[in-house]
This record gives sequence, C-alpha cells and structure tokens, in this order.
Amino acid sequence: MKSSSGNFLIGFISGAIAGALAGVLLAPDKGSETRKKVTEKAKKIKDDLEKDFSAKVDDLKDYVNESVNDVKSKFSKAEKKVEAVEAEVRKAAK
Repeated sequence: MKSSSGNFLIGFISGAIAGALAGVLLAPDKGSETRKKVTEKAKKIKDDLEKDFSAKVDDLKDYVNESVNDVKSKFSKAEKKVEAVEAEVRKAAK
C-alpha cells in the first residue's frame, strides 16, 4: 500500500469514528438508545472496512497474478532465445 493511501485510509477511519461518536454522544437520547446507535454505527464502520479491505486484497491478488504472468512470459521468451542460440552453437560446431 502506498504511504499516501495508507495515511488517507487512517485519517478517513479516524474521522469517521470520531464523527460518529460525537454525533451519537451529543444527541439527546436515552442511554439505551445511545448504546444502540453506537452499536449500529460501529457495525456499519466495520462492514465498510471489511469491504474496503476485501477490495484491496482483490487488487493485490490481481497485481500479483499480472506480475507472475509477466515474469513467466519473459522467462519463456528468454528460454526460447537460449534454445535458439544453443542450436546455432551446435550447428556451428559441426
């Protein structure tokens, strides 16, 4: 994860938590209602984080798969070049 992306994500999460808590705690509700709201907000934040994390993991998997395929392709091309050079050397040695 890039540093700026990580910093943004940490700031976003911190702001979301602080905003949710401030909004719920400053509301003129009964304690049981406030606890219910805090629980609901916490669950929503957790769900959002899981979705974001899952998306980042999927992006990482795609990147790794693309990189692996790229390396395999380059290796295959190099292998073919080596085989061609070996064939030329054998041919020249005869």
